[in-house]
Amino acid sequence: MGKALIIVVGMVLFVYALFDLIATPSRDVRILPKPLWFLAILVVPIGPLLWVFVGSKPAPRPPQNPPNVWRRPDPKGPDDDPDYLRGL
Repeated sequence: MGKALIIVVGMVLFVYALFDLIATPSRDVRILPKPLWFLAILVVPIGPLLWVFVGSKPAPRPPQNPPNVWRRPDPKGPDDDPDYLRGL
């Protein structure tokens, strides 16, 4: 059972690294060009791990948008909405 688990984890890591390599633009690949990374990934136990930790850039963090000071905050309920209270 333990050997099968190691094989399954290795194959999952291989497939993940392969598809990640294919989906990654060439400008985001570090150290080696994509064809050489493909050859490195074929060395199953070490190549995919190298790709994940060294070859690809980490995903960019979403930009932190500062709060918009010009936008009026949304009302919390109808009795907090001045437009609604004017219509009564």
